[in-house]
Amino acid sequence: MRLRTSFASAVTIAAALVCGTAAAAPHKLGTGLTMYFQMGGSPGDASTLPRELGAKAAAKALGVRLIAQYSNWQPEKMIEQFRQAIAAGPQCAEIMGHPGNAAFAPLVSKAEAQGMVVTAGNVPLPKLEAQYRANGFGYVGTFLVQGGETTAAAMVKAGHLKPGDEALVYGVFAEGIRGQSAEGVVKGLKAAGLKVFKLNISDAVNADPALSVPILVAFIERHPKLKAIGTQQGLVTSFIPKALQEAGKKPGEITVGGIDLAPTTIAGVKSGYIAATLNQQLYLQGFLPVVQCVLTKRFDLEGMNVNTAAGTDDKALLDKIEPLIKKGYY
Repeated sequence: MRLRTSFASAVTIAAALVCGTAAAAPHKLGTGLTMYFQMGGSPGDASTLPRELGAKAAAKALGVRLIAQYSNWQPEKMIEQFRQAIAAGPQCAEIMGHPGNAAFAPLVSKAEAQGMVVTAGNVPLPKLEAQYRANGFGYVGTFLVQGGETTAAAMVKAGHLKPGDEALVYGVFAEGIRGQSAEGVVKGLKAAGLKVFKLNISDAVNADPALSVPILVAFIERHPKLKAIGTQQGLVTSFIPKALQEAGKKPGEITVGGIDLAPTTIAGVKSGYIAATLNQQLYLQGFLPVVQCVLTKRFDLEGMNVNTAAGTDDKALLDKIEPLIKKGYY
């Protein structure tokens, strides 16, 4: 229920803004505003498409000119794209926090000096948010540690995991703030008494998640007592069923918790290879930063901080929302 409520609330916000403006003037509230927007992966991929659709819908509703940027999840490219945005001089920009506070700080300072509204999505930048919140710097995305703990709790419940069981958390531990989501899974599994192994996702796997398959197969073969695998990388989640199959594992033999709703992840949940997947509600991660831009530019409203991850999806819930997933709303 919370998933539908959050989505409906976002649509209501935009509708109210557009309708209220239409009564007073012939232009939409965001007319004349340009926003550069970091989408994350590549155009149309399962972990990026809902964010694209949400941002484009909000931009259309409010009259904002939207410039989409795609980084294939590479932090260095995100920094370069923000430099490009600053050089272009738009009114607003949404950045992804993967590179971290220190890497972004001098660029955000420059953008702010130009009068640009900057806000963050998908991975937070808490120090910059605290510094520039009054200027519209907010965050829309998962509360990372909390999301990881939620995934871990769903894994323990679904797999009837018990103290002493072995688990692997495959995450981006080397990426600072972004790694907090995987640390949340570790924290949740350890709290349940499990023995947890940590394995870092490399830049190469981030760019090409199919490379995760032989890595996971090798780990499974070296750890015959492994009972669970958790990750908070969406496209890696989608390849875990293939790794389990290649390792000779049957559905449910190893309990898997992941994130996002790629088609192969949905198939993995339905087949029983994936027990639960954290739903980030990526459409909101696209929609709400555009609303932030308009609200700040027009009314000087401060940055909003929104947790878009309401919980995990299992087979029963996916059966209900699959038509919306196929349309790119989740």
